[in-house]
Amino acid sequence: MNQKMTTRETPQETILTSDLTWEVAQLWPRRRQWTETDYFILPDTNQMVELSEGELIMPPHPTETHQRIVMNLAFALRAFVREHNVGTVRFAPLPVRLWPGKIREPDIFFVAQEHADRIGEQFYGPPDLVVEVTSPTTRRTDRREKYVEYAQADVREYWIVDPDTRTVEVFVLCEGAYELLGKWSPGQMARSKILPEFEIAVETILA
Repeated sequence: MNQKMTTRETPQETILTSDLTWEVAQLWPRRRQWTETDYFILPDTNQMVELSEGELIMPPHPTETHQRIVMNLAFALRAFVREHNVGTVRFAPLPVRLWPGKIREPDIFFVAQEHADRIGEQFYGPPDLVVEVTSPTTRRTDRREKYVEYAQADVREYWIVDPDTRTVEVFVLCEGAYELLGKWSPGQMARSKILPEFEIAVETILA
């Protein structure tokens, strides 16, 4: 007869485990005291981790809809960029250093050929174009915090794809602030200004 083996943690083992967890936690910086050095020695993970104002920020795990949209747009943008040999397209998770102490992981980003020096093995410098696919939990960050940060970092173009409203908005940098180039819905073509020949049907992005 097969017997099922089970183990039960004793109170002493529980205490030891708890103490060990606390000791490990003490190895990491306190809140608002994280530096870039601390950030870049974190263990490898597929979870996106950002650094802002001395704090680690972990955006929520992406949904099926989010990932489908990212792939649709990233592959189309990458194909265009490759065909015209104008730069590099990447997508998260991959750190982007906007300035010292400010590290974000945009859903998709493009670095122009003339800014190839911003491409690093560990992280990228400010891209020329950034795309964020927003969600109820990231909408505030995408439309407020990152909207300001990307402008401050001289990101020339910012795309916001909103699956809930089924819209694509493109903002272009003008004298240090973003101006709306266009807001498109299904049945329309979203387009770029810094990549003049790149346009894509909203249905293709959201499909």
